[in-house]
Amino acid sequence: MEPLADLLKPEECAEVDMALLSSKEKFSARLAIYALRVLKQIAGETGLPVAEVTNGQVMDWIKNDESIKGSIELDASFENFFTNLVVASLRPLRQIATESEGAIEQLTVKQVVAWFEKDGKIRREQGVEAAFLDL
Repeated sequence: MEPLADLLKPEECAEVDMALLSSKEKFSARLAIYALRVLKQIAGETGLPVAEVTNGQVMDWIKNDESIKGSIELDASFENFFTNLVVASLRPLRQIATESEGAIEQLTVKQVVAWFEKDGKIRREQGVEAAFLDL
């Protein structure tokens, strides 16, 4: 896994940066892409589908990830904070998978970004109540 400072690969960052998204939406899209990668890795290690990965498994993975250990050592609350961010990303990922009629494991960066663009457009045109995410 990449160092914590480099949560996304350069091509993933470029994909998000090119999207028509607000700053909050870009942050959420980046987080979802990173979480997708982490969840796929955990699923691969446990043999479970991504949708069945537990909060405890995410926390264990975060505890053992070398690139994150330094942040946990500096601030013990970071572990819970980061776990909650990854787990919270499952909500939009599940929705994206449902709308694309596939499994979370099959989602691509392009699909995630396109979904965030669509949800953002709905938010801007129809209001927060009409969008999936309340950003």
